[in-house]
Amino acid sequence: MDKLVIEGGKPLSGTIVIQGAKNAALPILAASLLAEGETTLEHVPKLLDIDVMLSILRELGCHAEHEGDTVQLNTESMHLSHVPEKLMGQMRSSIFLMGPLLARFGEVQVYQPGGCAIGQRKIDLHLEGLRALGADIEEAGNCMICRADRLKGADIHLSFPSVGATENIMMAAVLAEGRTMITNAAREPEIQDLQRFLNAMGAEMIGAGTDTITINGVKSLSPCTYKVIPDRIVTGTLMVAAAATRGQITLLNTCPSHLSSLIHVLRRSGIQITTHDDIIKVSCASRPKAIERIVTSPYPAFPTDLQSQVMVLLALADGTSIMKETIFEGRLKHVDELSRMGADIRVDMNAAFIRGVPRLYGATVEATDLRAGAALVIAGLAAQGKTVVEQIHHIDRGYDRIETMLSRLGARISRYSSVPNVPNDPDN
Repeated sequence: MDKLVIEGGKPLSGTIVIQGAKNAALPILAASLLAEGETTLEHVPKLLDIDVMLSILRELGCHAEHEGDTVQLNTESMHLSHVPEKLMGQMRSSIFLMGPLLARFGEVQVYQPGGCAIGQRKIDLHLEGLRALGADIEEAGNCMICRADRLKGADIHLSFPSVGATENIMMAAVLAEGRTMITNAAREPEIQDLQRFLNAMGAEMIGAGTDTITINGVKSLSPCTYKVIPDRIVTGTLMVAAAATRGQITLLNTCPSHLSSLIHVLRRSGIQITTHDDIIKVSCASRPKAIERIVTSPYPAFPTDLQSQVMVLLALADGTSIMKETIFEGRLKHVDELSRMGADIRVDMNAAFIRGVPRLYGATVEATDLRAGAALVIAGLAAQGKTVVEQIHHIDRGYDRIETMLSRLGARISRYSSVPNVPNDPDN
């Protein structure tokens, strides 16, 4: 199993181009199945989750190639609507295939999806939405079979603004008969990107980015060429890494408006942030300041996917901060690993009370999920001494060779298939 070895204590410096957004590319790949023919997707990152999705599409009979950051997908020979259980178990986002397969073939068989163990991630809102569109769903253990001769538009209110449920309903409703209105819809930038892609294929949809999305069903869609938006979570991770190491970096191909909540938090902590068009510059010359309280909530509030990374910064800040996680109840597992590095953090229910310390120290730690792994890498970059991060397959799900990306900014970080036991000397 691969590991990352980090020699900390060096400020990040330099310029880097941000990869395409994983959380936008995955539903767009699924939505490509709605049109028969060849679709070209640009700015698609090389990630483990992307590889799994492409493997599923190939199992369904599609021809899929991923060269550089471009995916060529041909759905003409597609003949299956049964998603393999083994592949679904590897990735949460495989559930996105329900909507488009049901809309195109009138039937789909899927299984409970896998993904990071960060708490309960039910799919009941997905199923309720599809049932509202006229789907008949049979559940037998881990298996679900959905059928519908023709989906019909409906008014669907989500009890929670679930990103995945919003996207699945959007993809199913584009070929439904009549109008569909989704209220209390998720508002994330990835929702907006999916709408732009579907409309580029011929869908009639408005409202993404607000809490109400309206879809007028069409009879068919056509393939297109489309460029995926930049990854706001990768962007945010690098911004926090620069601040934690007291560095100075420039990020290109970004969408600053997608990160307004993070930019606000970092500025409150004393970090200098400047933006212009698609450029973000981050500079931190002194110890960051504590922040009284941060609460994760659906977009446009502070994102749960940046909670663990910012916690590292607060662990090094001057003063005491509180971080409250309201989205996933199992998303504070990184606290124990940070404590091994000298962080002073106490957890009470879903809140972390963080008393800043002057420095962290290198240790051997384990990535328990994707974003926790990114946080531990940031901690290793800022720490004194050597840090070994294990179980980095989680990190590979969302960051395209994170060690290469950080090395371009001057980090001392390497990937190894095995790492010998090396005593950690804080004076190194």
